[in-house]
Amino acid sequence: MSLDLPFDLAPDLSFDVATFATAFAVIFLAELPDKTMFASLAMGTRMRAPWVWLGTSSAFLVHVVVAVAAGSAFALLPKPLVHVVAAVLFAFGAYTLLRGGGDGDEDAEEAGGRAPRITGFWRTYVTAFTVVFISEWGDLTQITTANLAATRGPLPVALGALPALMSVSALALVAGRFIADRVPLRVVQRVGGAVMAALAVWSLTEAIF
Repeated sequence: MSLDLPFDLAPDLSFDVATFATAFAVIFLAELPDKTMFASLAMGTRMRAPWVWLGTSSAFLVHVVVAVAAGSAFALLPKPLVHVVAAVLFAFGAYTLLRGGGDGDEDAEEAGGRAPRITGFWRTYVTAFTVVFISEWGDLTQITTANLAATRGPLPVALGALPALMSVSALALVAGRFIADRVPLRVVQRVGGAVMAALAVWSLTEAIF
C-alpha cells in the first residue's frame, strides 16, 4: 500500500545562480549593520585577525546549517502559507533595518577600546567562535537565511549566505574601522531594508498567484 503525501520529503539540491546571488547580496547587506560585524571589529583590535576570522567563520557555518535545515523543514508546509509567512518575515527584516540606529559602533568601541590584547590561537579561536555563536541565535541574518531556504532552495542559499557572512567578518577585521568612519551605516541599512521590502512583495505575490 502506498502513501501519497501532499509534499516531497526529498531535499531540493538543485543550484540556481540567481538564488545564490540573491542570498549573498541580502545576507551581506543585512550583516553589515549587524552587531556581529562590530564584534568582529572589536575582537580584531585585541586579537590576531586571521585567527578571529577562523573562529567567526566556524560559528557562521554552524548557524547557516541550522538555518537552512529549519528553512527546509518549513518548506514542507503548503507553498502559499510558506510564501505568506516569508513575506511577513522579510517585511519584519525591512522594518528592523530601516529603523536601526547603528548603535553597534559605540558597542564595538566600548568592547575594544581599553581591553587587554588576547594571544594564542586556541584562546582567540574559541573566543571568536563563542561570541558569534551566541550572538547569531535568532538574529536577522539567521531568520533571513531560513526564510530564503524555505522559498528559494537550501543549496544555493547556503552557498550564498555562508561566504556573505564570512566576507563581512573579514571586511570588519581588515577594513572595518575605515568603513565605520567613512560609510554611514544608515545608508547600508536603507539599502538592505529596501531589498528586504522587495523580497516581501515578491513572496506575497507568489503566495497570491
